[in-house]
Amino acid sequence: MFNRRQSILKLVSAAALIASPALGAQTLKTSRKVTLGQSVPLTGAADQIGLAYLNGAKIYFDALNANNGVGGYSIAVKALDDGYDPAKAAANAKKLISEGVDALFGFAGTASCDAAYAVAKSADTLFFAPFAASDTLHDPALVNVFHVRPALADEAYKVARHCATLNQERIAVFAEDDAMGRAGLAAVNQALVDLKRPPLVASALSPINSDKVDAAVAQIVKAQPQAIILASLFNSSAAFIRKMRQAGFGGQFLAFSVVGIDPLFSALGKEIGGIVVSQVVPSPRSTAMPLIKEYLNVLNQTDQAPSYESVEGYVAARCFAQGVRLSIAGGGNPDRAGLQKAFNSMTDYDVGGFRVNLRPKKYESVRAIDLVTITPDGKIVR
Repeated sequence: MFNRRQSILKLVSAAALIASPALGAQTLKTSRKVTLGQSVPLTGAADQIGLAYLNGAKIYFDALNANNGVGGYSIAVKALDDGYDPAKAAANAKKLISEGVDALFGFAGTASCDAAYAVAKSADTLFFAPFAASDTLHDPALVNVFHVRPALADEAYKVARHCATLNQERIAVFAEDDAMGRAGLAAVNQALVDLKRPPLVASALSPINSDKVDAAVAQIVKAQPQAIILASLFNSSAAFIRKMRQAGFGGQFLAFSVVGIDPLFSALGKEIGGIVVSQVVPSPRSTAMPLIKEYLNVLNQTDQAPSYESVEGYVAARCFAQGVRLSIAGGGNPDRAGLQKAFNSMTDYDVGGFRVNLRPKKYESVRAIDLVTITPDGKIVR
């Protein structure tokens, strides 16, 4: 694990370069360009997650552009801050589309992705690799949405199945009172039905990004669960975990990947020991995997720190670049039609040993999800 302050400073420094015309002039060797529009929280409740995701994509595109891009096309990213605010994300989407971007890429946050997609749909614009989108955006009927990460339903199924293997029947859910939290709660409820497991013994919502969790703790403690699934970001999760343990809870905590494993460690320190977190991309420490070896080789040429969110951004960028490559194969163009056709064909794309299906059906991506535990000294164990 890494020092939280160092990581933030490194990521802020790297993010500041995104808007720099000078950097673009130095790295791009071709005048043909595909332009992506991205909106992520660079400030606010999920800033560490947004910064890492954005910069993971950026290091891939920068390296690609420095090597003459894809088939002579560079890939540029216009990145805007939405502060984890859905209305701002929608406004950013409208602005980016009006500026002529070829696709919206890597928006972050369940409510923000829903709001931005409504704009993308009305403008008939591609919406690629949303981070933590609602399960409604995984509907196969949405022909202009392409996903790198599994659905919340897939993560919930994996976590609920893990509880079943441990004969944990008394399950509770703690969630933030926002679109992501409510979607996570719904996904767990549905997973328990699909697995034919007993229903939740309790669920509780708390304010977003807040330590005001006392009411939720009192409600869940009363139900005496064996395990608690968290559908919340790191600040709320850390406060809830601490107060549940102070209240005498000795059972299992399990969290969705959106919690942010590195910032959760920064918030909890040694108290993180034993918590299970689902992960939707390989660990940045899995150096035997070609993808991670490649990622680290590129990352080490920057001042950034590795993280799961950064790996996910890198994977998303690599997948988009493959779509550009496929769209121009045989003389085509990376326009909307060409990219859509290419992305539809990417149902088993091997990203350096990690396989991605941009159009999966429900529960198809469960196999791609890892459950990891964290030791008190911050080591991650599968």
